[in-house]
Amino acid sequence: MGRALSRRQFLAASAAAGTGMLAAGRAVAAPFTTTLHKAVIVREATEAVLKPIKDAGFEGVEIRAGRATPEQAAAGRKLAEKLGIRIHSVMGGGSPTGLRAAQAFGADAVLHVPGRVRKVAMPKPWEFDVEFDPANGHLTRVVKGDNAPYKAYIEAHDRATDAARESIKKLIPIAEQTKVVIAIENVWNNLWVTPELAKWLVASFHSPWVRAYFDIGNNVKYGVPSEQWVRTLGKLIAKCHVKDFKVDKAKPRGGSFVKIREGDVNWPEVRKALDEVGYNGWMTIEGARGLSLDEQSQRLDLILAGK
Repeated sequence: MGRALSRRQFLAASAAAGTGMLAAGRAVAAPFTTTLHKAVIVREATEAVLKPIKDAGFEGVEIRAGRATPEQAAAGRKLAEKLGIRIHSVMGGGSPTGLRAAQAFGADAVLHVPGRVRKVAMPKPWEFDVEFDPANGHLTRVVKGDNAPYKAYIEAHDRATDAARESIKKLIPIAEQTKVVIAIENVWNNLWVTPELAKWLVASFHSPWVRAYFDIGNNVKYGVPSEQWVRTLGKLIAKCHVKDFKVDKAKPRGGSFVKIREGDVNWPEVRKALDEVGYNGWMTIEGARGLSLDEQSQRLDLILAGK
């Protein structure tokens, strides 16, 4: 379980865990058979942005550039390759333009958030007890007992599910043409809040071009451990975001995001689960929360090493 570390304690732990880590920015503990790659999120691909990231030990970036033209994206890819950095994903790229931009960036996936539900009564995060119809993904309940108070939420959720399936189906031919995966993320959109329901949504497309973008911190407030999400989603996981969350039921949102390794994510168990499901892929830090690039890199090294 994550816990707060003083800077001195953290640097000492980092030094102790450093043995066996690859200098090129990749950290693999001996017991693991999978290889994980280090990345951060950027808004633009310039030398001033990318070079410090490379120098801190990261191998790649995810770029917030879903509206980039193919020409802009190709220029970004050329610069990144010159610096030895991979642009592996495009955030907000769930559109025909975004998929084509991702192809030009050299990315193999786009992060897509296909819907959102707000301003209706819904259970507290830890109260959800979801059941759904596997024929269409529609909710049959969200809590045990009386679900009448959540009728508007259930209806909004089902409309969002139907809309997401229709819109993504239209993108699949473009994803296949560009060879770019549409990766659906479990964000704070109040949709598909259990791993079983999220898995159903992704698997319902029956397409290798639709997979899951698993954010390791976004689900924590719902009470299902992140490692359980990993084991449930399994081979459907295309990418992972690295965030941490501290549960506090007294707060309106059930807690708050904190620096990685200082929240309630059980990072050793998450690393173990990623290995069990055979995930060889990117671990992209989202939300550095005041950490320098070097500090982010060191903390991510510990996570990748199963610490």
